[in-house]
Amino acid sequence: MEVYAPVVVLGALATVFAVGSIVLSQLVGPRRYNRAKLETYECGIVPVERPPETRIPVRFYTVAMTFIIFDVEIMFLIPWAIHFDAMGSFGLLAMVLFLATIGAVYAYEWRRGGLDWD
Repeated sequence: MEVYAPVVVLGALATVFAVGSIVLSQLVGPRRYNRAKLETYECGIVPVERPPETRIPVRFYTVAMTFIIFDVEIMFLIPWAIHFDAMGSFGLLAMVLFLATIGAVYAYEWRRGGLDWD
């Protein structure tokens, strides 16, 4: 049980910090609310009302997810390349499966037109 003491202390410290930050911001934070501050968009742009049947393009989200997927791939490849000799065949098999999965995602997105910028 003594082994878990640092984990419990760190969890308690994180909880106290999170709850304390929220309480402190409510106590000390500014309370000058006006009509413009309570609007959906604070930047001054008037929101456009759309009919419910209007389709919203999700192009931004697909590009963002593509970036995240391939960014994470690079972050996993770097440590693998550095410690390639120490991992042996298990590390090689794990990375081949990982690259196959990422390759399937890349092929799927390419076929669906997610990489076209038109």
